[in-house]
Amino acid sequence: MVNFETQSGENPIQLSHAETDALLAAVSEQLNQNTFNPDDQKILKQMIESMGDSRGMVRLSFAEALGKVGKPVTPLLLEAVANHPNPVVRRASTKTLTLIADPIAVPTLVNALLNDEDTVVKGSSVGALARIGEAAVPALLEILASSTYPESAKGYAAWALAFIGAEGREYLYREINSDSPEVRAAVVGAIAKIAEESTEVEAFQILINALTDASPIVRCEAAVALGSLAHQPAIPNFVELLHHPDWETRKAAALALMKIGDVIALEPLQTALTQEQEAGVQAIIKLAISQLEKD
Repeated sequence: MVNFETQSGENPIQLSHAETDALLAAVSEQLNQNTFNPDDQKILKQMIESMGDSRGMVRLSFAEALGKVGKPVTPLLLEAVANHPNPVVRRASTKTLTLIADPIAVPTLVNALLNDEDTVVKGSSVGALARIGEAAVPALLEILASSTYPESAKGYAAWALAFIGAEGREYLYREINSDSPEVRAAVVGAIAKIAEESTEVEAFQILINALTDASPIVRCEAAVALGSLAHQPAIPNFVELLHHPDWETRKAAALALMKIGDVIALEPLQTALTQEQEAGVQAIIKLAISQLEKD
């Protein structure tokens, strides 16, 4: 493991609480007066080392101070994320990178997401990737498309894509045609956010088209999205899906019709109930009928 060293070649030491407080006070004053020197590597490294302090508020204060320093400290934070033996410092460093949102951090953050042993570091890394935005989208899509990365990492990546939303629309609209069902499902989730925030016609059309995707996870993701958005133009599509060969798709369609809440779906649901043989789907259709009758 690479030593986390100061410019002088000495390992930064964990200061006493009094010394740490004095450092924080001095740094805060300099930042407030715009006299802080962002080229002082020794001070920057000691600030990062002080994010291992046992006091949560002190760690937060140093993270905020480093966030104000901004991109000049990014390389040192990346070194800490990659090599620091203390998980508390790695956690704080990834959270500080969230504040800075420097695109050059993407490869190191992806590596931490995939390989760090600490779950908090993983979660903080994906939070930083989400804040970086569009520059992180290709790496997130690569995680989703891989057959070797764990499902937990793919879940994180899907969340980050949805958080990024419209900022990554260029990639998302293209990757809806990906060969990977997991990528398409994640893209559907992200496009749903775009549809919610901007009511883009293209976004809604992509979601409707996804209802006929070859993969059940994509169809169901699209159904959940359109149902949550209460998108009434999709009602005929859901009525058709009530008779789909895949029972999970039929269930998702019934739930979506229930969420949309238009009584026009009552008759198709009642017809579907008489033909449905899967007990779990029957229960959902009955629930949907009950809810629509109340409305």
